[in-house]
Amino acid sequence: MEGIGIYLVWAVVFIIGMMILLYFIPIGLWFQAQITNVRISLVQLIFMRWRKVPPSVIVNAMITSKKAGLTLTRDDLEAHYLAGGHVPAVVNALISAEKANLDLTFKVATAIDLAGRDILEAVHMSVNPKIINTPPVAAVAKDGIQLIAKARVTVRASIRNLVGGAGEETVLARVGEGIVSGIGSSLSHKSVLENPDSISKLVLSRGLDSGTAFEILSIDIADVDVGKNIGAELQENQAEADLKVAEAKAEERRAMAVAEEQEMKALAQHMRAKVIEAEAEIPKAMSQAFRDGNMGIMDYYNMKNVMADTTMRESISKPPTKSTK
Repeated sequence: MEGIGIYLVWAVVFIIGMMILLYFIPIGLWFQAQITNVRISLVQLIFMRWRKVPPSVIVNAMITSKKAGLTLTRDDLEAHYLAGGHVPAVVNALISAEKANLDLTFKVATAIDLAGRDILEAVHMSVNPKIINTPPVAAVAKDGIQLIAKARVTVRASIRNLVGGAGEETVLARVGEGIVSGIGSSLSHKSVLENPDSISKLVLSRGLDSGTAFEILSIDIADVDVGKNIGAELQENQAEADLKVAEAKAEERRAMAVAEEQEMKALAQHMRAKVIEAEAEIPKAMSQAFRDGNMGIMDYYNMKNVMADTTMRESISKPPTKSTK
């Protein structure tokens, strides 16, 4: 039993050792590369493992590119992997571009991949254009009627502008701006409803794909709805504002009139007080005039007659009041 146990232990150690050996010396990958006419040495595969580069990724990429008729070197693929790139995606994109007769080099493909864009999706979009639906865009024609338009933008990826080019958000923003400008320049909303293609032609002629990673193939107005009468609402709001201003000015004039009336009343009361005060001084003045001999009894009676005559004239000038039974 002890002998069998020792043999089992040695067998386990041998198996583990072989696994470790085959991990660092990938003989299977080397043999697979040789039968597919990919020239790579076993020493290079071992060095890849030490450089923390998966040999299977590089070997499979070289085999795939070789079968597709592409010439890719091990150093280029390994450098791209160490730079953080996606080697299988780049190889598949190059194969797809080659089959579609697209001018895509390994240098451009790796640059697009390292820029953070999906190079394989970009190649597919270059072959099969993508349709982008814009959100509802509201604009007002010159007659004051609001229109809400939706558009479908057909784009194709521009391989040369993928690095540093703007994305879909910029394309949608420019298309929305063009729709607003096109509707706003229309004399009537009816003309837009009758010929929506005029807006799409106007927007398409502006070269909105400049500086973007896409090439706009067509812009189609999918739907146009009539919104609010913005012109009428603006006129109504302006009329309400003018009315409030007029009311404020009228209230200001009324307040000034009330203040002026109060001031006149205060002045009249002040004048009456002055008259009463002056009248109170008359008896004193007359008494002093009698004592000084400046006024005689006949002068006094003449003054009384004048006052009585004035009172009679004032009573005659007043309209008669109706008596109530």
